[in-house]
Amino acid sequence: MPRGRDAARPTVGHTGAMTPNRTHEPELAPEALHHPRMPRWAGDLLAAAAVTGAAFVPFPEAEFRVTSGLTLALAILPAAILPLRRRWPIPVLAAILLLYGVVSAMGTLAPGIVIAASVAMFGVTNRIARRAGMIVTGCAVLAVVLLSLLPTIGSVFDPRTVQFAVTVAFAAAAGDATRSRREYIRAVLERAERAEQSRDAEARRRVTEERLRIARDLHDAVAHQISVISLNAGVATSALSARPERAKEALSTIRTAARTVLREIGDLLEVLRADEDGAGEHTSSPQPGLERLDELIEQFAHTGLTVNVRTEGDLTAITGAANLVAYRVIQEGLTNAHKHGAEHRAHVLITVDDEQATVVVTNPIDPGKPTGRDADPDAGGGHGLVGLRERVASVRGTVSTGPTPGGFRTAATLPLSKEPRS
Repeated sequence: MPRGRDAARPTVGHTGAMTPNRTHEPELAPEALHHPRMPRWAGDLLAAAAVTGAAFVPFPEAEFRVTSGLTLALAILPAAILPLRRRWPIPVLAAILLLYGVVSAMGTLAPGIVIAASVAMFGVTNRIARRAGMIVTGCAVLAVVLLSLLPTIGSVFDPRTVQFAVTVAFAAAAGDATRSRREYIRAVLERAERAEQSRDAEARRRVTEERLRIARDLHDAVAHQISVISLNAGVATSALSARPERAKEALSTIRTAARTVLREIGDLLEVLRADEDGAGEHTSSPQPGLERLDELIEQFAHTGLTVNVRTEGDLTAITGAANLVAYRVIQEGLTNAHKHGAEHRAHVLITVDDEQATVVVTNPIDPGKPTGRDADPDAGGGHGLVGLRERVASVRGTVSTGPTPGGFRTAATLPLSKEPRS
């Protein structure tokens, strides 16, 4: 069972889809992170007991003692309406304060009603916004102070008046603190969920980029050589009886191309293993650049493709990633010319200025012959140009491919880096 960071680490299934490796646990509500709470009915029962009990306590002060049955009924009534505070918090608070005013007008300070008002005040500030809660609290405290003046000696600073007001204000502060804590916990949970979603999205993006990179490297490593093998296999088959020397030459070319593609695949696997193991012990051939352009032209010449190369500007100005991408543009263009072109020839033009380099590969085609993906249905073409566009885009360049009058053209514009050349 995954633990720690591995519990949220994304994995790739056999279908290639990204699947977060997490346990399926129900989400916890914010209240679930609190300490276990008593049932609602138990809280209502305790509040009712406190309100009712306060009405029967024989206080020594005459103002606190219930003097008639009507006063007793009014003092106990808040216990019956308190359970409604969850649905109508402000109306229940207003009703309790009204009862407090009626009882005060009858000459009695009812501590039980003050307890009920405090419970209702807690529910108000626990359920509404802070600004509205502060307004309601101020009004409730002022109402308690003014209504408490009726049965007292008339002093606003009478301790009994102050202690009732402080009790209501303290209940309001406790309700606001509870609401703030609940909102804080909810915000923490939301941030954690967004962070988890961001990690999953980043993991999916990295997996996608890695797949594309492997696909591009694999295509670059084998596409040209497999094309050479396929074409020479056809030559060897057709010339085996009539021209055995030509067939022998084609088979030799196939053998050389097969060795080359095996070596390049091996180099690619070495790179992948080095990335996976995090070790630098594995060494592989560096990615080819324009410094190996002559070698690339010679390879195509052995396969029967005549390539004319013309350069304008300083090729050493093409450095870094742009150098590697320029080589891949030429390789892809010449491979397509070899597979789909006519007259066994192609032309490469490399133009370099202060800001950018332009690489253009053109080749003649037969007027009625399809090009690109339609030229060889069994080959499943089209991935090379897609990978080429991705490579060019990685260096903020642009690429265009398509037929031109009498031929086919592959052109890429690559911005040059401003790094000093060695």
